[in-house]
Amino acid sequence: MALRLTEIFFSLQGEASRVGLPTVFVRLTGCPLRCVWCDTTYSFTGGEPATVAAVLAEVAKYPARQVCVTGGEPLAQKECLALLGALCDAGYDVSLETSGALDIAAVDPRVARIMDLKAPGSGECDRNRWENLAALTARDEIKIVIASRADYEWARAMLREQRLNARCPVLFSPAQGLVDPTALADWILEDGLDVRFQLQLHKLLWGNAKGK
Repeated sequence: MALRLTEIFFSLQGEASRVGLPTVFVRLTGCPLRCVWCDTTYSFTGGEPATVAAVLAEVAKYPARQVCVTGGEPLAQKECLALLGALCDAGYDVSLETSGALDIAAVDPRVARIMDLKAPGSGECDRNRWENLAALTARDEIKIVIASRADYEWARAMLREQRLNARCPVLFSPAQGLVDPTALADWILEDGLDVRFQLQLHKLLWGNAKGK
C-alpha cells in the first residue's frame, strides 16, 4: 500500500523544541480538517503515490538526522505509522506534526508527537480528540495556535483545567495576520503562564514560500 506524498524538502525546523535544526520534511497529502488559518491548503489534495522505501531513499539524500512527518494530517493515511517506524529504524530523530483530531496512541514511541489542540478560532475546536492527552509523554509537545484574545483565554483555561504542562511542554503560537505576536507575548507574561511562546522561524526567514 502506497503513501500519498505532497513533497519532501530540506529546511530549518521552524517550530517547537527542535526549532532551527536542519530537518528533512515529509509532507503527506490530505487532511480531514479545514482550519481557518491553515497555511498548507495545497496539501489537501493531489500528491503522488510513494512507497515507504522510496520515501526513505529520498530522505537519505539530505545531510540531516532530523526528520519531520507533516501534512495535511499525516495520520489520515494508515501507512504513515509504518513510515514513522521505518524512519526510526533507519536512525533518524523523528517528529510528527498532527492535528490532534486522530488517535495518536499507535504512533511509534520513539517519535516525538507535536500535537495541536484546536482553539475556537480555528473553526475545528469540536474535532479535538481529548483522549489523546492521556497518551502524551514528556517527549511530546502540545501546540495551540492563537487567533484572538478569546482563543488565548480558551487556551489559558485548557492549560489549567487539563494540567497540560504537567504532561509535556506547551507551545502558544500566534496565527499569522490574525493576532499581534507582541500582544500574545504580553498576555503570557501578565498571566505568568508556564508555556513556550513561539514564532514560526521559517516564515520570518522565507515568508510563506512552499518547500520552506
